[in-house]
Amino acid sequence: MATRPPIGLPKLSRRSRVLLVIAAAFVLLLLVGSRLLNTYVNWLWFGEVGFRSVFSTVLWTRVGLFFAVGAVVGGLLAVSLWIAYRSRPVFVPVVGADDPLARYRSTIVQRVRLFGIGIPVAVGLIAGSAAQGDWQRFQLLLNGTEFGVTDPQFGIDIGFYAFTLPFITWLIDWMFVAVAIAFFGALITHYIFGGIRLAGKGGQLAASARMQLSITAGVFVLVYAVDYFFERYELMFSDSNSLFSGATYTDLNAVLPAKLILMFIAAFCAVAFFAGAFLRNLQLPAIATALLVLSGVLVGAAWPQVLQQFSVRPNENAKEAVSIQRNIDATRQAFGLTADKVETEDYSGVSSVDPAKIRSDQASLNTISNLRLLDPNILAPTFTQREGRENFYGFPEKLDIDRYTVNGKTQDYIVAAREINTAGLTETQGGWINRHMVFTHGNGFVAAPANTINSALEDSTEQGSQSGEQGGYPVFRVGDLSNPGPFGVKQPRIYFGELATDQYAIVGGKNGETPMEYDTQNTTFAYDGKGGVPIDNLFNKLVFAANYAERNILFSSQIGEGAKIMYNRNPRDRVAEVAPWLTVDGDPYPAVVDGKIVWIIDGYTTLENYPYAQRTPLGEATTDSLGGVVRQENRTISYIRNSVKATVDAYDGSVNLYSIDDSDPVLKAWQGVFPGTVKPSSEISDSLRSHFRYPEDLFKVQRELLSRYHVSDAIEFFSQKTFWNVPSDPTVEGGSQAASTNTGGVKQPPYYVLAQAPGQERATFQITSALTLLNRQFLASWVSVSSDPADYGKIRVLRLPTEASQVEGPNQVQNRFQTTPEVAENRTLFNNPSVSPQFGNLLTLPVAGGLLYIEPIYIQRKDANAFPQLARVLVSFGSRVGFAPTVQEALDEVFGAGTGEAATKPGDGGSTTPPTTPPTSGATPPPNAGGGTGASPQVDAAVTALNSALEKLRTAQRNGDFTAQGQALAELDAAAKQYDEAKAQVSATATPPPSTTPTPGG
Repeated sequence: MATRPPIGLPKLSRRSRVLLVIAAAFVLLLLVGSRLLNTYVNWLWFGEVGFRSVFSTVLWTRVGLFFAVGAVVGGLLAVSLWIAYRSRPVFVPVVGADDPLARYRSTIVQRVRLFGIGIPVAVGLIAGSAAQGDWQRFQLLLNGTEFGVTDPQFGIDIGFYAFTLPFITWLIDWMFVAVAIAFFGALITHYIFGGIRLAGKGGQLAASARMQLSITAGVFVLVYAVDYFFERYELMFSDSNSLFSGATYTDLNAVLPAKLILMFIAAFCAVAFFAGAFLRNLQLPAIATALLVLSGVLVGAAWPQVLQQFSVRPNENAKEAVSIQRNIDATRQAFGLTADKVETEDYSGVSSVDPAKIRSDQASLNTISNLRLLDPNILAPTFTQREGRENFYGFPEKLDIDRYTVNGKTQDYIVAAREINTAGLTETQGGWINRHMVFTHGNGFVAAPANTINSALEDSTEQGSQSGEQGGYPVFRVGDLSNPGPFGVKQPRIYFGELATDQYAIVGGKNGETPMEYDTQNTTFAYDGKGGVPIDNLFNKLVFAANYAERNILFSSQIGEGAKIMYNRNPRDRVAEVAPWLTVDGDPYPAVVDGKIVWIIDGYTTLENYPYAQRTPLGEATTDSLGGVVRQENRTISYIRNSVKATVDAYDGSVNLYSIDDSDPVLKAWQGVFPGTVKPSSEISDSLRSHFRYPEDLFKVQRELLSRYHVSDAIEFFSQKTFWNVPSDPTVEGGSQAASTNTGGVKQPPYYVLAQAPGQERATFQITSALTLLNRQFLASWVSVSSDPADYGKIRVLRLPTEASQVEGPNQVQNRFQTTPEVAENRTLFNNPSVSPQFGNLLTLPVAGGLLYIEPIYIQRKDANAFPQLARVLVSFGSRVGFAPTVQEALDEVFGAGTGEAATKPGDGGSTTPPTTPPTSGATPPPNAGGGTGASPQVDAAVTALNSALEKLRTAQRNGDFTAQGQALAELDAAAKQYDEAKAQVSATATPPPSTTPTPGG
């Protein structure tokens, strides 16, 4: 029967072909041009920070993977298509008047090269684009190191699971993809060219098609066999049991043997497919396929379920004991919770204490003298209004806490950098020139002693709360262009900071010979640092004008010789770019180091698969009520180390990475990938090290795991009876209610404090958190980690009694605060229609064998320009609550008169030396109790007498000699009066000195 000749595609005219080529070139330019532009901009930026080796290593690894995977996937498809086309039948029987495939056959034959090369190239490009993002796996394979620790099942070094196995599984996945694509390419080609015909009874399959498809399917099944072999190792991080991670009893005794059995069956089936190709027998592949499926169901799924239901579940606590113990040991190792890093001791948690014991306990006095009143998560508006100065300066939403030693005294401070904030510009100020060339940098470092306010807000009436200067405000210490301040700030200009998220700045611009950058109200400035990328040539102007779609960059005459453009100015983003292998902490903080303002950022090395270690969602573990921080991606990790501390200079943007855990094998691997990018710990200066904090995100992960993995016995772990919880934040609206009903709630964040914990010889800067009983609100433990260089990273756990005398937890204490009659009756403070109260952070601190809770209460007018001020302080110890304008008065209400004298008084400016005993009535404490003042011999003699009396009092208190204490107090009183008389004589005869009243913010 004759058929119509196949109709091919219409031929295009020469003009149409030219237009198509131009259109294709234009589309390619749009797709590739923007990527090339972005690559060049990044190349310039990496050159600015001195990490171009990172850029080139990542780039060439991506390029190599792109072409390698693209060549494998596209190449296998091309070979498969070529074989199928060359082995097509010579004559194709036609069924019916119209063969629907004739048109396609004719089209392919006419353009066989286009289809034979174009389709594999397109598939290869897609595959290469998908694969190049996994450059880290390839580099870790090449540079992986040993851990020196083996897994408990196979005895293989952990380095295999960390560096080798991820690449092998990745490679197997791509082999599955490549073989599957090749199979379907051959299948479609054979069908189009008649090698496979569906017409007739059962259809027909040409010999060439049968051979090619059988061999390809055999290769696919062979890859499956290899996959079964390596899946045995992946059982080491199984999550089949919700209580723990790692291979369970069923995994070890059913699934693991099943993987080996299925591996041999898959290998046998692959041989059957190969044999079927040459024996021209489809029964062997069919039988092999059925065997593979049936064995997968029976051996791989049914048998493990039977074992789990009838053997494991009735005896789960005993059956899973070995696996649970492995999980406990591995989790502690992987998350830094081993016995050499965690110190646990029982703590009495007494509910009452003799006031004399507090006054004689130096550890308690050290903690009380540093009780933190200022909440960094509330006071950003106060900093902005009182120290922000011009409208184009600003502070981050969340302030930070650090410690400084000034005049020999260590004190924790609320700290912030006064950054440029172009979002604050008015409509008339917000032109392109002002936004990008005039207001380019911030000015100054602002700090306030965390335990001090200027004065107490004695009157909480509406009039008092509206008064801007009545009290309750931080005592600011500022280092800026007008004054270096007590921290010795030498370069206060801030070009790189947290507020510079997506704004670029063009620095060094001049209007004629006059610098353009705003510096002070009377001066301008031309940037002279090494930061920024030169933009004083036409080519770079064109590049950045195109990159930012801003023609002003190209045509501005004020961008001349020496001009630079700054971008990627956020410190956290800069560290993430130069170290893409690090997980960066969500809260950078500024510090003054050797006169420079630098940002300090913590970096973590993490692994997803550590054998038997608990798989932990990073985002969930680090999310709490704290605002103003970058939330971590909620990816699963089973290993974490704070191996790197990074710094970013606020003036020139230079980035430095320092190793602080030289033994971390993951860090060693990445140092092999990027040699020379991480400096050894020996290059960390003492001045920089003194500002290192134990990082928040790491602590949050560790406390989450400590709530369970403080348990060392597998049977006890299985029962979960001694598990703990991270409490919900009671200061958040609804937090206490959620806790009381056990409905959950946003977690309470950890807090940085300067305190002396049991076992410490002095007050140190540390991060702390309370933990409660499982689904109960009584306190279970108190955890702290020191940031002091001497014992940095030491985790201390105070375990509280859970049966006889339970200690109230944060939510219970918050409920007690709010139901205390004095608090409830203070309607002026809480129910005033013109103000709103804000509860500050609820701190939990060990004092005199018990737990002291302290919480500041702020008030703020209901006005757009209002800002918080400290109004009251709540203190709780046992069942007693103190509620007063100052922490001294609140402590006196709880412990008795005189105990509050150890705390820093309003306006003291952050003195951290607590008095051993309250000064006697009428005595004025000397400004310098450490030696002579030089004012007069009488004053020096009085100071000597005061020191002698204080030393006698300390000795008497240590010895418990009350008679000697009374005599020392009398001597102290007489010496104080002698000092007052001597100072009065000096003041009467001396010439008044010039005024030393600090300027606002100074």
